[in-house]
Amino acid sequence: MSASTVLVMGVSGSGKSTIGTQLAKRLGAIFADGDDLHPQANVMKMSAGIPLTDEDRAPWLRLCAQWLAEQQDEGIPAVLACSALKRSYRDLLREAAPGLAVVYLDGPRELLASRLSNRPGHFFNPRLLDSQLADLEKPGGDEAAIVIPITLAPDEIIDQAVAALARA
Repeated sequence: MSASTVLVMGVSGSGKSTIGTQLAKRLGAIFADGDDLHPQANVMKMSAGIPLTDEDRAPWLRLCAQWLAEQQDEGIPAVLACSALKRSYRDLLREAAPGLAVVYLDGPRELLASRLSNRPGHFFNPRLLDSQLADLEKPGGDEAAIVIPITLAPDEIIDQAVAALARA
């Protein structure tokens, strides 16, 4: 793999955790789920159906960036699942981990909503999907993101990601 640090991004329900975990295994990398780095206050807001603001996300994004930087500094291949909805968020992560490869899981609202309604035990309130979609700034061409449709089977998504990372 040419990229040793990978961000798997997308809105809630896109499969970041599932794909990120499997991608890390395939690449021989360690995995972290950005959801696990959220401060308790963010978890409580999302559970209550209250959208996060940039100010809410800032400490969380700094923790995500710190984790990426630590792995990169130690030379440890790493995959982070993180929504990274806005360009500025991804820029912060890239600043912490230069050369960060971005895999964007893209899909239609209907499929995302269906997945969220069938995901018991997660703190993310499905009512927040529209606020995430409103905040989403899809990666621009200059970001060289690997865009993969979530309509594919997980194995196909992993295969496409691995192949694209090898070409990067």
